[in-house]
Amino acid sequence: MEVPLNIKFQRAVDRLAGVPICALLSAVERLRHVLGAIVPASPPRRILIILLSEMGSLVLAHPMFVRLKQQYPDASLHIMLFRKNREVLDLLGVIPEENVLTINDSSLAEFATDSLNAIQKMRALKFDVVIDCELFSRVSSIFSYLSGAPVRVGFHPHTQEGLYRGSFINRPVLYNPYRHLSQQLLAMVSAIESHTVPTSKEMSAVEVAHPPMLAFQEEELQRITAQLYADFPVLMDKKLVLVYPSGGILPIRAWPLGNYFQLCNGLLGDGYAIGVIGLKDDKPLAQTVVERCQSEHCVNLAGYTKSVRHLLALFNHASLLITNDGGPGQFAALTPIPSLIFFGPETPQLYSSLSGNAYYFYSSLSCSPCLTAYNHRSSPCDGDNQCLKQITPEQVLAKAREVLEAGLPGSVA
Repeated sequence: MEVPLNIKFQRAVDRLAGVPICALLSAVERLRHVLGAIVPASPPRRILIILLSEMGSLVLAHPMFVRLKQQYPDASLHIMLFRKNREVLDLLGVIPEENVLTINDSSLAEFATDSLNAIQKMRALKFDVVIDCELFSRVSSIFSYLSGAPVRVGFHPHTQEGLYRGSFINRPVLYNPYRHLSQQLLAMVSAIESHTVPTSKEMSAVEVAHPPMLAFQEEELQRITAQLYADFPVLMDKKLVLVYPSGGILPIRAWPLGNYFQLCNGLLGDGYAIGVIGLKDDKPLAQTVVERCQSEHCVNLAGYTKSVRHLLALFNHASLLITNDGGPGQFAALTPIPSLIFFGPETPQLYSSLSGNAYYFYSSLSCSPCLTAYNHRSSPCDGDNQCLKQITPEQVLAKAREVLEAGLPGSVA
């Protein structure tokens, strides 16, 4: 029987198996150091980026990919990521298709098999540098060491209380909870040839550029819009507002469902149409919103889109996105759509979208943010997420009306 890798199981395995493995590999590295292991001179010829986590993180990493190409134009860039995130990477167009290593994390058996195959491929490719972009896992640091790359860049707690990920990262980057994740990933690039303690002291402040808009042919957008109207004729002649009420793998990130009911009813009363988006598993949740709204102009689009590209085509058609913190808010940066994004368990200071057309609701309570690199994104909250509950439907409806009446483009609030 296959064992599914849900987030609780992943955390348990990462803790129970990851700690001793990281300790063992650290001891091996200390022995190699005593025996005089040599780190080759830069610049590197072949670089591996490990970025396993959520799809939205790939969008936030776009400036890092650009910087690597600028700093090492002759280097071959490769990436390791979970297979389910591959489509977003391909849309960004930052890594050649043949240079992508994927891991299937749908079950323990698949994960183990793909991991062994990936390690074999990494060793054969003889990487000069590996950049481990993960904050919350030990498995990525283990992959970085087993890749065989002599230069290993990754987040390290130094004197902080962060997760133990071994002592074999020889270009340790200090995790900074006060800097946006995109800026921290840029520091990874600076760390490759840095010898300061901690690394990247010589890196000057850099403005993070917005990623380029995803290009669509007009015929493709017209075809998708025509199909949308054929499937949901009630959406014709209405401005469409998309809402994403799911918290994904972290339900604590979700704005209360009752607030979504009030918000959607207010927008429906203004004459807008509502499309409730989400993955296939979110269809029951989306249907709850539809049934509570009791309007033919509120439709269930969860699981409707066949791909991320299809979803982004809908973003090009819609007038506004209202979403919990998660993938849709990050994907919006690849389209012109204005977005309203709810934060609380996590903070826009670290994870705001790279869109220039996003607005953030954040209560900033004394306990917020509670999902951090220091607790494996395991919140101490009892489920009463006041950081989100204190954001009222009236506040959001007022901002939504302001954005919708202003039209595109908007400005950051």
